[in-house]
Amino acid sequence: MDVRHTHTTDVFAVRACYNDDAADLIAIGGAHSVEVLLTTPTSSKVIANFHVGTRITALAWSPSSTSPSTTDDWSIELACASVDYNLYLLSKSSISAENVFPFGGGLSGHHGKVNDMAYCGGQSEDSTRYVATVSDDKMLMVWDLSPTAPPPSPGRDRDSTSSSATRLQPTAYVISFPHPLTTVASHPSTSKEFLVADSRGSIFLIDWREDPDENPQDSWRNSSVVELTDPRALADAATGLSNKWSGSVAWRRDSPDIIGAAYGSRFALWDLLSLHGGKPYVTGTSFPEGGHQFRYVCHFLRSPTHRVLLFPMWCPTYPEYFAISANAPGRGAVIHVHNTGYVHAQPTVFNVGPRPLFVRDFDFLAARGIPRLVAAVGREVVIFYIGVDS
Repeated sequence: MDVRHTHTTDVFAVRACYNDDAADLIAIGGAHSVEVLLTTPTSSKVIANFHVGTRITALAWSPSSTSPSTTDDWSIELACASVDYNLYLLSKSSISAENVFPFGGGLSGHHGKVNDMAYCGGQSEDSTRYVATVSDDKMLMVWDLSPTAPPPSPGRDRDSTSSSATRLQPTAYVISFPHPLTTVASHPSTSKEFLVADSRGSIFLIDWREDPDENPQDSWRNSSVVELTDPRALADAATGLSNKWSGSVAWRRDSPDIIGAAYGSRFALWDLLSLHGGKPYVTGTSFPEGGHQFRYVCHFLRSPTHRVLLFPMWCPTYPEYFAISANAPGRGAVIHVHNTGYVHAQPTVFNVGPRPLFVRDFDFLAARGIPRLVAAVGREVVIFYIGVDS
């Protein structure tokens, strides 16, 4: 059964929490606020509402978040970006109300639309300390959310300085790229690398802790570990056939070597263990009018009591599904789900809403069992299964 939640405005961003202790939480960004939903298989309810004041363009969950369904001492923390290029840290807990902490505005932050953001990966304390953002201004910024306080100035009262209740503004490490950036992703297996994609079909595995080159215009080259390309997307960009700000890339969570992307009407998959000169090992067509978002499924079915009946075949150990949405209203709100084991087979099509509605954003929920998708369609968030029990 579909679960539907109606927001007060159009929904522009949606992100599911992938933490094991918060897999039933979803964040949705509207025209002026961020809501957090606590979901069950048959319902959802709002447990936090953060008023930001401007339209949300990107969301990212902190790895420290926990759900009220798993502990009485729960805590919600996530970051968001708004259409005026500002960033916000949002928090609420079992003992504190909603708090909105702005940062990254003015001269210290981005000067173009923030298209994506992600907390640092890995399993260390740094995973909650650093969050990365990418923008149309061609910059990757990695923000230190807990910067070290500078020593007090001579003559200043040391006690009054240390007792200040004002939170320090995050500081940013900046890496410049030659083209607008569309995606940044982290992986739970590493805390030093981000996956960054630009709008022209290039993908970079960036070691952001590497010292940058003295020339800031080429700082991305010094930090880049691997560079991947989609030749068709590069050709379309060079000839002016592609949308200038297109492209979405995802990192498969159970395998850091597998990367997928959607550029224009095509999708592509790369295997870092077999690079083929940086070209994808397989490509295919999804939406002729162009794909919008690319997402990998987060958790996989391993129970012999379940089967997904919506696909040609099923691997009982490692089903490898990915999904692509289109943001063109001509088809309505549609999501295609593919199986990488049969990548050239026709995808399973999910019609979430009629024309002229379209999917603005979507994500896989991380809860165990049959995979579920959450899609932002108009003012609604629709949560639905992609399989059934047998």
